[in-house]
Amino acid sequence: MDTQPRFETMRQSVLREVAVISRILTDLVRTVQLIESDIAAEEERAGVSDRSDVKYPILARTLFERRNNLKVTIAALEQRHIERTLREQVAIAA
Repeated sequence: MDTQPRFETMRQSVLREVAVISRILTDLVRTVQLIESDIAAEEERAGVSDRSDVKYPILARTLFERRNNLKVTIAALEQRHIERTLREQVAIAA
């Protein structure tokens, strides 16, 4: 497969990256919401909502950790989004 070089200005590159980050953030936030509802459903099914209880479901524990990891990823992407947006503003001003 031949790949053609992509020639774009700094502004186009930043705009594309901001758009990609925005789409990823939207998907990750939606995934976190789904995981939170899955955690609640699992806790309700098991009748245990205290994570320190030995009867707390393993699935809920796993989902809880996954959700926390995704929240860290979202925070990092939000920071990157802010940086790229500022870079876009600089590119527009130049």
